[in-house]
Amino acid sequence: MLAMQRYNSSDILAFLPHSNDSVIVQRPEVEHVFCNGTRPKTNPTSAGITMTLGILFNVVALIILAKAYNRFRRRSKATFLLFASSLVATDLAGHVINGALVLRRYSAGIATLAEPPWRFRSNLKTDADVPCLFLGCCMVFFGLCPLFLGCAMAAERCLGVSRPLLHARLVTTARTKMALALIWLLALCVALLPFFSLGAYTSQYPGTWCFIRVMEGTRATDLAFVTLFSGLALSSLAVAFVCNTISGITLVRARLKKKSSSHRSSARSHDTEMVVQLVGIMVASCICWSPLLVFGLMSAIRSYNNSLGPDRDTYRALMVTGVRMATCNQILDPWVYILLRRAILKKIYSITKRQASLKGSMLRSFHWDVNSFQNSEKSNAKI
Repeated sequence: MLAMQRYNSSDILAFLPHSNDSVIVQRPEVEHVFCNGTRPKTNPTSAGITMTLGILFNVVALIILAKAYNRFRRRSKATFLLFASSLVATDLAGHVINGALVLRRYSAGIATLAEPPWRFRSNLKTDADVPCLFLGCCMVFFGLCPLFLGCAMAAERCLGVSRPLLHARLVTTARTKMALALIWLLALCVALLPFFSLGAYTSQYPGTWCFIRVMEGTRATDLAFVTLFSGLALSSLAVAFVCNTISGITLVRARLKKKSSSHRSSARSHDTEMVVQLVGIMVASCICWSPLLVFGLMSAIRSYNNSLGPDRDTYRALMVTGVRMATCNQILDPWVYILLRRAILKKIYSITKRQASLKGSMLRSFHWDVNSFQNSEKSNAKI
């Protein structure tokens, strides 16, 4: 009788048979998968729209960059365009692969009944959720690649602006392609670490996406993995910020001197365009990725210390917000190349200058009318 009461309680360990030789062990302190024990309402429409927009915008940006690369193949801008094209192509692949996997989870009904992500192996075999593992691996890979590429682009432009002769001697198309391969390989190695027992990928609330285990049953290896992931991502953003700052200061100093020839002025115009685009990429990456990186690290630390408690639902909501913002980064990146081109910037500058001159002329006209009125009043007073 006591045994039956124990197993009917909601605070017990539930041992559920999973296969002939496996057992799923659910921890009592993390029994509920969803907020307040309810199933969340999920709608694949927003995921489908986001995926479609991301693919469309990245394809347009890729076409623009491909045309620009053919036009500047033998100039210093070719290296930057090769990096930029690789970044957009990576974003496009991330949208297609991750979006397809997320929509598959929607269609499979996983959103309405998420499998508990905390499985503990005690010399027993468990059936792995292979699509979830693949999605988690893709999330990390396609998350790190754009940040690494943005950092490499900023470093390349910093060298090209501040040390143009050294840049011309060191940076070649072959070395650029080798650097791209190393960046992709580094991101892939980090993404594959959970397959070598460093961390784990699990289904995340509300069951429509998979990521590093940061909420439920976080272990020391999970904490180390999410720290590595967040550290590499935040370091890439910091390096990009420093390099872009140096490039910007160098360009401003060169413009203030005004001792360059027309050819050099044209070259600096291209440098300015590239630095403006890099700043746009950096700002978009910082805004979109920082929430997921920070909230994921905070969740892992608190989960590892068993201090989430009543804040568990809050951190789940923050993680969902963070991954949605990170997805928006892959939509914003192509707009940087679509809008922040030199031709568009010139049009914006000319329109702004025209509006400023129009306002200035209207202000001068208004000032002249006021003075004329005051002079007429003075003359009437004398009469």
